[in-house]
Amino acid sequence: MKKRSKNIVLRISAVISILILLLTAALMGMVYYIFYIPEPEGLSLASWPSIFTDNFAVWLDCEDGELNVEAKGLTRLDEYGLWIQIVDEDGYEVFSHNKPEDYPNAYSPSELILFTKDNYDENYTLFVSSFEDKGNRWNYIIGFPYAIGKYMLYYNGENLGRLSPIVKTAMLAALLGLIFLVIAACFWLSHQLSKISAGIKQLSLRTYEPIKEKGTFGEVYKALNKMDDEIKHADQLEAESEQARREWIANITHDMKTPLSPIKGYAEILSQETLNDEALIQEYASIILKNVNHTEKLINDLKLTYQLESGALPFNPQEVSIIHSLRDCIIDIINDPQFSENDIEFVSSQPEIYAQIDEALFRRAIQNIIINAFMHNPPKTKVAVTVTENDCEKIMISIRDNGTGMDEEALAKLFSRYYRGTNTEQKAEGSGLGLAIAKQIIQLHGGEINVMSQLNEGTEFILLIPKFTA
Repeated sequence: MKKRSKNIVLRISAVISILILLLTAALMGMVYYIFYIPEPEGLSLASWPSIFTDNFAVWLDCEDGELNVEAKGLTRLDEYGLWIQIVDEDGYEVFSHNKPEDYPNAYSPSELILFTKDNYDENYTLFVSSFEDKGNRWNYIIGFPYAIGKYMLYYNGENLGRLSPIVKTAMLAALLGLIFLVIAACFWLSHQLSKISAGIKQLSLRTYEPIKEKGTFGEVYKALNKMDDEIKHADQLEAESEQARREWIANITHDMKTPLSPIKGYAEILSQETLNDEALIQEYASIILKNVNHTEKLINDLKLTYQLESGALPFNPQEVSIIHSLRDCIIDIINDPQFSENDIEFVSSQPEIYAQIDEALFRRAIQNIIINAFMHNPPKTKVAVTVTENDCEKIMISIRDNGTGMDEEALAKLFSRYYRGTNTEQKAEGSGLGLAIAKQIIQLHGGEINVMSQLNEGTEFILLIPKFTA
């Protein structure tokens, strides 16, 4: 952990150093942009025109009271695209080179003074200097094709001298303070990041302890706490699902062995003994056939639920009368001797209602729900099937029984593939997949299935199927 914190500090320090370098480069670029001007020889300080003007006097001389300008000075003026105008002590022009026509030939002393303060004008910035030789004095004006600002700064030199040590000390203290703050911020940030990193590691190891949701990283801690709750909830669901799956496998294994035992037993009797009693042989064969059919049903249920889940089951919807299909389905159940003591009531608000369904699958879903109601309730339980139309162009099928009902826990797990109901008074020869298959079939038809139940009052399944519209 210490090594990781050290690496984080180094990375943060490197980032801060890079930012400082980038800021310094940006400031230097700004200084160059503001205080430097382009000229034929490259980039020069904006004070270069003033220096050039003052130094131009080296190319001036006086001979017999006459002012002369050296050819080298004029060449430099031409190279830089400058012009010059020289006036005597009275302000009258005595020499000019490349001077624009707009400028006058004489100036008053006040006008010459103004040139030292004026900025860019008429495409030129003017700088003024003077030349003295043998008691004679000349002023000269040089025009530069740059927009150069001229500002004067006045300060108390004596006080500035006194402040210099204090300023240096303050700057050093500020720099040290800044360094200290940067280091402190790095350690603080490293601590926070280490806490977050440790929290993420604990989440993966399922050893996370909730962190107080406060401070700068409060939202991050809140997200970690929420993630921990979700992981715990998911782990709980996975554990419950795994437990239910194990129980279901144990149950389905037991149910598979149950019919296989009499099949094996009676088959051994028939193969090892010579029976002359035809009635006894038929009885044994009937028992074997019954258990084979039960085993086949278990296998088919298991196959069907996975076909529905994977979308591999052929689905052939056609326009079918729901009323007619439900009536035939109920008649098949009533004719089953296993449910002879049960009562089914069928009521419809319309003589005929049509829907696009795969009739074989649809009837399978209805049978599963009704048979489930009979198998998990006492004998003589009554089931009422009601068909109506609602305002949403859907057919509503209600399958309601007056059995023992279910509690909330059983209700929540009712459609799980790994859940087998309890409270079974009759022999449960099902696979535990009936209601899961029913729900998958209804959803395959674009419908939905809901269930309501109360203990000792009964259970009601409500199916909504899209109505057929031509």
